[in-house]
Amino acid sequence: MQLQEKIGKRSLPLRDPHERMLAEIRELAPEITARAAEIEAARHVPPDLVERLRSIGLFRMFVPRSHGGLELDFPAGLEVIKALTRLDGSIGWISIVGGIGALFAAAARPELYQQMYQDGPDVAICGSSQPAGTAERVSGGYRVKGRWPFASSCTHAEWIGGFCIVTENGKPIPGPHGKPQLRAVALPARDWEIEDTWHAAGLKGTGSHHIALRERLVPETHVFDLDAAPRMSGPLYQTLRQWLPLLHGAFSLSMAEGTVDDLLALAHTGKQQLYAAVPMRESETFQYELGRISANLRAAQAFHEVQVASHWRRALAGTLNDDDVMIEGSGSAVWLATTCVSIADACFALAGSSAVYDSSPLQRRLRDLHVGAQHAHAQQRLYVDVGKLALRHSADQAG
Repeated sequence: MQLQEKIGKRSLPLRDPHERMLAEIRELAPEITARAAEIEAARHVPPDLVERLRSIGLFRMFVPRSHGGLELDFPAGLEVIKALTRLDGSIGWISIVGGIGALFAAAARPELYQQMYQDGPDVAICGSSQPAGTAERVSGGYRVKGRWPFASSCTHAEWIGGFCIVTENGKPIPGPHGKPQLRAVALPARDWEIEDTWHAAGLKGTGSHHIALRERLVPETHVFDLDAAPRMSGPLYQTLRQWLPLLHGAFSLSMAEGTVDDLLALAHTGKQQLYAAVPMRESETFQYELGRISANLRAAQAFHEVQVASHWRRALAGTLNDDDVMIEGSGSAVWLATTCVSIADACFALAGSSAVYDSSPLQRRLRDLHVGAQHAHAQQRLYVDVGKLALRHSADQAG
């Protein structure tokens, strides 16, 4: 390995991969910010920016070292995702997909995993977690068909996956707790049909189109159970589902941080709103609201930090794959989404009429946060399980 590596036009000494990635993101930041409108108009991240993210190491950060990846600790990978999300919502969202993709692939059968990474670790993988397809058991594998929504990053992915209900003779096969058995199907992107459906209120640049398989015979090697025993060693690969709420929490938090950044930048321009007696930054009303917003943001930061640290300790101890831990993580994702949306709403209101224009980053962050909060991992109904868990714990303690 060379003692120097090129970053853009200048050289930096080799360093910890996590720190190197953050340094390269700082260098890329002005370009991402300048191209926000372009990303929204295209409804996907331009190919040259995808390649820049690939060169930074986005798609390899959770790939095991045995396959040329960085295998970053999960908290370190989250810092990378948060840095990108703070710059732009769509870039942040596809960075989450990039991280999830590598963890999703880790649950695949060894033959499929080797096929995915046969040309190196920088593989973009995406998919849809909705069980919108069926996988009928047949001789030689499964007959798969379906149409899946919200396949973020499908315009630049090399592999795409989708969840299916497993059937036999046209009837769902029962799985755990009487629910239909679910399996993930993964195929090269060229085998999928992408339907141009992503016309959305926010996260416009994520390319979250529908994907479809009209009817395809899929070999058994390409169908796998995400809840099966881990196929790889190491704390990252014990389970995928416990990481998902933390990733969504990181998105909400980083978007809120970026919204406050934008509000402060506006205040420092000396802006004075119509009929106001003093500039924004000199107004006690503005200062009061900013103080309240800042306190809420610090609370959200602290909560997420504690949750991430707790999950990582469990991962290191081999105890992460636990239903109660999943419920706790889900509760944190819901609370963070709600809190961060309220922060963005407050920032938008404080910014006044200038925030309504497309040129304002505040309105874009507001839309992106609201759309992110519509995700299944941020829905208020998840509080039901959190409440049930609290009741069970209190009953256990009383007994």
